[in-house]
Amino acid sequence: MSGVLIAGCGVAAQPESSKTVAAFEVPLRSQADRDQFLAVLRAAAEPEGMHVDAESAQDIAQEIKVSPAFAKTLNVAVWRGANDDEAVASAMDLPDNLGNIWLSFCKGKDPQLAARFRDNAMRQIMLRWPDTISLPIMPTGAIPLPRDLIRTPTGYIVNPSESHKYELHGAEKPSN
Repeated sequence: MSGVLIAGCGVAAQPESSKTVAAFEVPLRSQADRDQFLAVLRAAAEPEGMHVDAESAQDIAQEIKVSPAFAKTLNVAVWRGANDDEAVASAMDLPDNLGNIWLSFCKGKDPQLAARFRDNAMRQIMLRWPDTISLPIMPTGAIPLPRDLIRTPTGYIVNPSESHKYELHGAEKPSN
């Protein structure tokens, strides 16, 4: 989830509620892992009045047939509201990082509700997939590209040689 939206020819700021406040890489190597991950998200979402929408395996396979650039193993959104009124979290992997799901959480219109969901989901995710690791969030709200990250024991950091791409100046550090 990015902090900006491309609209027409200009760039418009997203609402504060859409700001990414936490992000993680979750290693989901099998269909069983992905199914259990969806169950964890649903179990955390439903008590909070949220729901989980996941792209079907058939739809993902069809997209990959159209172009390998669309390769992924999972594409999920957690929504608040019966009409998908507010995105609360999203999870997907990328063609150059298959099986490593990037899960991001938004601040939310009700930050306490969003935080409760995030805390409950992450507690269960960390129990099941202890190799889950944090991703840096840039000042713009973006998460860097996988090729621009260095894995450390405590999470990813931006490769210093790539920091210029992410508005990291001098001592500024990405948030985790």
